Order: sequence, then C-alpha cells, then structure tokens
Amino acid sequence: MRLGLNLGYWGAGNDASNLALAKEADTLGYSVVWVAEAYGSDAPTVLAWIAAQTSSIDIGSAVLQIPARTPAATAMTAATLDTLSGGRFRLGLGVSGPQVSEGWHGVRFTAPLGRTREYVDIVRAALRREKVRYSGKHFQLPLPDGPGKALALTVHPVRERIPTYLAAIGPKNLELTGEIADGWLPVFFSPEHASTQLDHLKAGAARAGRDLGELDIAPTVPFVPGDDWTVCADSVRAYAALYLGGMGSREKNFYNRLAVRMGFADAAAEVQERYLAKDYMGAMAAVPLEFLDATSLLGPTERIAERMAAFAEAGVTTLSLAPFVDPALGADVLRTAVEALERSGAA
Repeated sequence: MRLGLNLGYWGAGNDASNLALAKEADTLGYSVVWVAEAYGSDAPTVLAWIAAQTSSIDIGSAVLQIPARTPAATAMTAATLDTLSGGRFRLGLGVSGPQVSEGWHGVRFTAPLGRTREYVDIVRAALRREKVRYSGKHFQLPLPDGPGKALALTVHPVRERIPTYLAAIGPKNLELTGEIADGWLPVFFSPEHASTQLDHLKAGAARAGRDLGELDIAPTVPFVPGDDWTVCADSVRAYAALYLGGMGSREKNFYNRLAVRMGFADAAAEVQERYLAKDYMGAMAAVPLEFLDATSLLGPTERIAERMAAFAEAGVTTLSLAPFVDPALGADVLRTAVEALERSGAA
C-alpha cells in the first residue's frame, strides 16, 4: 500500500501551506497528490502549478467534473498535464451532483452511468491520438449533418495510456468502475463496511474479464494524529456533517445514502435534517463517533498503524491522506504517516 495526499479545494486561504505539503510529500516519497474542484478553483491549473514545483510525485485530479468539460477538452487537458509533468498525471473523473451539474454547469444530471461510459470511451480514443468518431446516445462526434470533421489530438502524451480513475459511490457506478477504470476514488471508505462495495467492483471487473487486482483502490481518508483519538475525531466533524448533510438535496445526497448503507441510517437522517435547517453545530454533533473512526485515521501513531493495516487488508492500494490539522504542522503529520505505514507492515 502506498501513501497519497489529497489537498482538496484550492483557494481556502491555506494555499501556501498546501504547496509546502505537496513538496514535502514529494520529498518523502508519497505516490500521488490529488486536487479537487467543485465551483471554485479548477483542478488542472493547480495541478500544473504543483507539477512545476515537484519532481517525482504523481499529480491527480480527484476529480475533474464530467459536466464541466467536453470529453475532447478533458483529453486535451490530460495530455497537456501529462506532458508538462513528465508523465505523472492521473485522470480522476466524476459526474458531480445534480445541484452543481445543473445549477453551475447547466448540464442535466441524467443517465450518469451512460454518460460516464461514453465520456471515458472518447477521452481514451483521443489520448490514443485516433481520429475521434463516436456515435453514442449522449455524445456524437462529429455532429451529424454539419461541417464538423473527425480530428486527432495534435500533441503527444508522455504515456500511451494515462490512468483513469472514477469517483463512484452507488452500486451501479461501482460496477462500471470495476469494468472500465484503472482506479477507484472512494470517499468515507471503511475497511469494516467495504465488502459490499468491493463485491460491486468485482462484478464489474468480472464482466470485463478483469481481475480486481488490476484496479488501484485509492480512498481519501481524513488524517488527524494525536494523543486522544476521540478528540482528534472532532476535527473531522465539520467535513462529515457537510457531506452527509449538505452535499446534495434532501432527495439526492449520495454521501448520505452511503452512510445509510453502512448502517448509520438514523444518524444520517438526523445530520441531514439539522444541516438543512442550518443547525450546523447540531449536525456536527450528530455525526456518530463510530462513523468518524471507521472512515478516518485518528489518534496515536500505533493506533493509526493498526488502522492502516486494516485498510490494506481491505484492498486499499493507495491510501490518500487528507490532513485535518493546523497547516503549520503539516510536514510533521506527513512524516508521522510514513512512520505509521512502516509500523503497519502494509508498505
């Protein structure tokens, strides 16, 4: 199991510290640094900036939003980032959610599975530098009955195949990930609750004649070292409450549904009710300590090492850490993770 670093969204006031973290992760031999986007900073610009100031660590999008770009534009971005970084780019894709897709990008949140499959098909064809012709249900290139012509990418990516990851939560999307992706980007991954998710991945992989071992399982995991793990857990409450309570509508919140499938139905409902009522402190308090512990790395180094071993045993191959600590302590925290991984025996 390798270590990764997820810097999340840029522009939150800690950008200089985040760059320092990326450089430290590069020095320590971390495998990859991921950057996110929603409706603020875009991931490719930040990844190019990080790539220019690091030497060996991979750079990854977690994720590029499918509704934000045409497949051809994403292929252009992927090829450019792979070239600029010397072959270090990993392409993470996700459909986002209805509120962002329709409210920010103006793209209907319909048929997410079909759109994702076709999108990946086109991106890969473009990166192979084929003349792109595609006749799908959701995408047609060139457009019929018009002046468009089939075109090929004019730049050469460093690698013949850029690794493609999917952010998947629901059962059908997990099957699609197992079938077509090079990696999976889960959130709120818990070793004790992951068997059903992995079964869906295996089903998709089997359908494509693949082995699950070909897939890089790369969850983003909140990371808070400290003496008392229950105190450390409090640092993650705001994040968990936001996702379980506010990332989506009452009817469509994929993270809330995930918590329900993990056995936290009553708590998930309470967190959402309180969050949507703008009782944010109440929503934070309603997140069960057991949920935070199951989906995070908390406490003393030895305890974190034991949890890392559990993540590896559950099939995780890249453990991407999201430090929820004072930015000034970030470098020390990254070194603590390296020590914990060595103690775990999972490296």
